[in-house]
Amino acid sequence: MGDTLSRSANTGAGGQAAGTGVSSIGPAGPLGGGGALPTKKRFGVEAGFRGLSTAAGAMVLVIIVAIAIFLISKAVPALSADTENFLTFKQWFPNETAPRFGIAATAFGTVLTSIIALVVAVPIALGIALFLSHYAPKRLATPLGFAIDLLAAVPSVVFGLWGRDVFMEPVRDFSVWLNQYFGWLPIFGGDGPFGRSILLGSLVLAIMVLPIVTALSREIFMQTPSMNEEAALALGATKWEMIRTSVLPYGKPGIIAAVMLGLGRALGETIALALTLGTVFNISFNLIENGGNTIAANIANTFGEANDIGRGALIASGLVLFAITLVVNMAARAIIYRRREFRDSAA
Repeated sequence: MGDTLSRSANTGAGGQAAGTGVSSIGPAGPLGGGGALPTKKRFGVEAGFRGLSTAAGAMVLVIIVAIAIFLISKAVPALSADTENFLTFKQWFPNETAPRFGIAATAFGTVLTSIIALVVAVPIALGIALFLSHYAPKRLATPLGFAIDLLAAVPSVVFGLWGRDVFMEPVRDFSVWLNQYFGWLPIFGGDGPFGRSILLGSLVLAIMVLPIVTALSREIFMQTPSMNEEAALALGATKWEMIRTSVLPYGKPGIIAAVMLGLGRALGETIALALTLGTVFNISFNLIENGGNTIAANIANTFGEANDIGRGALIASGLVLFAITLVVNMAARAIIYRRREFRDSAA
């Protein structure tokens, strides 16, 4: 009996001691255990970075709107003085007493030269990109990739002078050959002269677009997951079958973006086309006869001699080019977005 009471007393004392020991750790912490999480700073680095990023994105929109407002404000007086339909008239006489000018011929030339340049450049660019990313040894792919990147940095005036003084002669001979053997086609018909033509300008433009599409496509192809490639090879696919089933489908949105970026570069090219086209205001699908003109080339060639109405007319043509480029970029974004949605839903 006495032993039981003593043990109970000792147990109570021990419990009090244990309780004292626990209570000696300190006051209970906040809910959640492990101490309180650090409080969120109201004006920290995260909030500052978010604000700067938002401001940068908004600044792009502000700049685009400011450019549009400037072009419209400068173009309206000239468009009001134009005695012809600006969208359908082919000739360009803004400095006359009764100004007559239109964008039909130059807009047609801008789109035609850009499309031909892409038709020539894109297959070659994709082939080079696939070679550098999947076929060439690293010791060859690295310096060749650097050379292509440097080609994109060559000024357009250099391409224009090279096209006019060096490349025009072989293009003229090639045009004569095309006219001799394929003259029954409207695009290669005519009696000449040949040289400063849509063909020459488009080929020079294709060379300028080539490094841009090549560099972007190469980086896209190199981002293909190695598991996809290894799975295709493990199933017995050849190298080309692996590229066709794994690399190209994965990189299709990026390829579209690269092509559209090259198209934007082609649409806005100025000096190279001003030096290689024949500066003729007509709408013709003939590629080898002297002729052709673009919006940007017309601005470069006629701005120096333009009066107030003439400068306003050139700014109005720049507004049309701005709208074309904006539509192209929006279409590219829509295509990429739809491809991403399709890929995500398939996954």
